[in-house]
Amino acid sequence: MTPRPTGAWTALAITLAVQALVSMAVLTVPAMAPAMAQSLGVSATLIGAYIAVVYSGAMIASLMAGPLVVRFGAIRISQLGLVVCAAGLALLALTPALPAAFIGAFLIGVGYGPITPASSHLLARTTPAHRASLVFSIKQSGVPLGGVMAGAFVPALLIAGGTEAALLAVAAGNLVCALIAEPMRPPLDADREPGRPLSFTSLVGPLRLVASHADLARLASYSFIFSAVQMCLATYLVTYLHSALGFGLVAAGAVLSTAQVGGVIGRIVWGYIADRWLAPRLMLAVLAGLMALCCGATAALQAGSPMPLLLALMVVFGASATGWNGVYLAEVARLAPAGHASAATGGSLAVTFLGVVLGPVLFGLLSGAFDSYRAGYLALALPAAWCGWQLVRHARRVVTA
Repeated sequence: MTPRPTGAWTALAITLAVQALVSMAVLTVPAMAPAMAQSLGVSATLIGAYIAVVYSGAMIASLMAGPLVVRFGAIRISQLGLVVCAAGLALLALTPALPAAFIGAFLIGVGYGPITPASSHLLARTTPAHRASLVFSIKQSGVPLGGVMAGAFVPALLIAGGTEAALLAVAAGNLVCALIAEPMRPPLDADREPGRPLSFTSLVGPLRLVASHADLARLASYSFIFSAVQMCLATYLVTYLHSALGFGLVAAGAVLSTAQVGGVIGRIVWGYIADRWLAPRLMLAVLAGLMALCCGATAALQAGSPMPLLLALMVVFGASATGWNGVYLAEVARLAPAGHASAATGGSLAVTFLGVVLGPVLFGLLSGAFDSYRAGYLALALPAAWCGWQLVRHARRVVTA
């Protein structure tokens, strides 16, 4: 049965809001990393380890999402994710110690992990095929939108009330979103199967699904690199601007917001282009090339670089490094076997999240070894360029086959 248009728009609106709030939860600590590091008495380079813990939890939760979504419904699982993110933020706020920080980070990841598989399940059911890339891209614009909110509000909240107030304010926002979603649950979760048994005996099932499909496996491998670039941009930009270029935290947060605005715009534009004119995998190849160029340009920034040039670079960097996800997820949902969109998305995201786990850690180690964040951004350019080349090569083989 084809859902009514109102159901489709409602599904898009609530999944976008949920995505934005959990993304803001993930990026709250990076948006105030120097102050958070000072309060914990650790080096700001440990922010990479924090992100690794967040996405370790997300990776596990994404693999578990499939059966949970089928049994309880996409909206209920999204609400649960919001609440768990809020709990992680509250723990960080109320127990300012390093062990609690990592437990809180893991909880935020567990809350974040099932959100995209849940929304993919819902949108795959409610979205016409010819609008898939655009709709998935609009929903995924919630990720950079959450970054915009983190960059715009968290430093100001930090100055007004300290780290505790900033963390608790974002936690409250997640809880409010969970409450707002409740009236929408009955119609949007109408396909849930309450009697479906839960079986987590094999978390590798979604991974096997992806590995058994050559195109899905190839896309997942590219997402490993793309996600590393995306998260290194979001995780280290404020610290890089603050420590290497002399920016204040509020100004650096504003630049981060600019990059994330680029991501919001980019996701929607790329989704529209992928639906209308350019095949999704060629669109991803273009974005990989832009990522490589922007990584190199960011590494070359100097303290006296003109602000308009910096902001323009950040818009393009954000548009590419955080703009690829919607096109990617729509392609994953399209390639997935019928009825397995959430499982295919969960398996693909496990690989994506692995890039998020390892990327910032390796970035931090490399930057520490060279005593410069420039080395980290420069190193990211090479694998991004390789992904672009591979996507173009594969597209040519498909065309000539």
